[in-house]
Amino acid sequence: MQFETVITPELANHWRQSGLWTNESIFDILVSRAAAHPDREVFADVTQRLTYGALKDKVERCAAFLRRIGIGPGDIVTVQLPNRVVFPVVYIALEIIGAVANKVNPDFRVRELDYILRFSGSSTFICPATFKSHDYVAMARQLRAAIPDLAHIVIAGDSAPEGLQQGEWHLETGIAAALPLSAADRVRTNPDAIFRMAFTSGTTGNPKCVLHSLNTTLPAVVQINTDMAVTANDVQLIYLPVCLNWGYLCLLQTIVSGSRAVLLERFSAKAALELIERERVTYIATAPASIVAILHEPELACFDVSSLRVVITGGASAAIETIRDYQARMPGHLIELYGMLETGFHTYTRFSDDPVAVNGTIGRVVASMELKLLDEAGAEVAAGGVGEIAAYGPSVHLGYHANPAANAEAFTADGWFRTGDLGRVVDAAGNVAIVGRRKEIINRGGKKFFPREVEEILYTHPKIMHAAMIGIADARLGEKNFLCVIPKAGETVMLAEMVAFLKGEVADYKLPEDLLHVDELPFTATGKLRRHVLAEQIAKRHAAVGAKPSER
Repeated sequence: MQFETVITPELANHWRQSGLWTNESIFDILVSRAAAHPDREVFADVTQRLTYGALKDKVERCAAFLRRIGIGPGDIVTVQLPNRVVFPVVYIALEIIGAVANKVNPDFRVRELDYILRFSGSSTFICPATFKSHDYVAMARQLRAAIPDLAHIVIAGDSAPEGLQQGEWHLETGIAAALPLSAADRVRTNPDAIFRMAFTSGTTGNPKCVLHSLNTTLPAVVQINTDMAVTANDVQLIYLPVCLNWGYLCLLQTIVSGSRAVLLERFSAKAALELIERERVTYIATAPASIVAILHEPELACFDVSSLRVVITGGASAAIETIRDYQARMPGHLIELYGMLETGFHTYTRFSDDPVAVNGTIGRVVASMELKLLDEAGAEVAAGGVGEIAAYGPSVHLGYHANPAANAEAFTADGWFRTGDLGRVVDAAGNVAIVGRRKEIINRGGKKFFPREVEEILYTHPKIMHAAMIGIADARLGEKNFLCVIPKAGETVMLAEMVAFLKGEVADYKLPEDLLHVDELPFTATGKLRRHVLAEQIAKRHAAVGAKPSER
């Protein structure tokens, strides 16, 4: 597949000459670490522990297996795996056979995956046999029957599912039977070429495909490891989904630093605390919702969490009271971070900051990046003003695949990426506070989606005349999904009915959590829903009765 990017030769040369873009690959780094300390543990999950030497061996065997079944340079491989050791094995293996890896949220179902697989041109889908009681094999077969270009299904799990069909393979069996891919057969991935992609929500509900190279990926990892003083002695706990960008970058932080990480595939506060104590975890990247859950775990005081050195919260804004509660009760540094799939890590607070002074901000821009606040016309706002956060730096993505309109909207003429988030610089140090979003997106616990996607499905329900989903502020999740409906004449719509209607069509985090019948919705004269007005109306309505939506 041919990719067009927004990166000009002049910009690529600039980042290369600055030393921020190199010719290094992830496999290069793994080879170096395996040679230096082959018996040091790198990853562990609930079923296995893997050393650097064993990881390199499995990567080479996985690459040979994937090549044998017909995957080669330029092929798009969609990977939907939970937090298991097999994920980094597959991902690095794809690099050394020249394939392009497309990671997707394990929560996605048929409707979301059908679009992503088609748009990306995927030839292969790698998924678990089961996860969270969902039958991925049946889903994969449904997708393959509907998508002509989807040639291979590779199923991961402890044992091969019964009755594998033509074009279906069991990952672990294939890896175990393969000889390591020889050095002569390895593909040397161009560090400027597309080697991974991922999808993020778009304004019409269809996701946009974000493109990254090795050179736009590794600078973010190197920078955060430097600023957070990550060394070979650190132990990460990774419960952020590794199929999402931040969880994936955490895996790379481990390999780049020569440290180790423990993968937790289903988060619970108690499970996390058990691993912190047993594994002597020092470093956690997390969403605010997980911090709230840990702080509210009844047995928190029973666990030894003294090993914690750094906990980084991001993905959604943490409530000030949550930050203060953590700082009062837990050890180590609590860092607030701002970044996104398109930019990597853009800002964060620092160890040297006065925690009280920076609480509620996203910190200041990282050393390798630049930040400015733009008005609608693209000019910088005056000091102290509110503007759209724009990013410039070596980890900014290469553009949206096959979407020139989105690229034209997102990138300024001089190469700055407009994030859609509104911010304000709050002090002389350059710390930034998020004040809102230009884009109409719901951010539930760090998982983001556009409500139109859900609404389009709801409009097919026989009882619905109008439907609008909005995000309402929630102390634990940042936002919760609130559905406003105008039923057809004589009909009544219940929340449980709408949840059941949507279940299996979209990821669970997109399901409505509260519902209100309304007489009208605030549309413009041209029929565009004014979501901010609706959100204000709902907030005022609940304030008047003294209850939050989540308490109804």
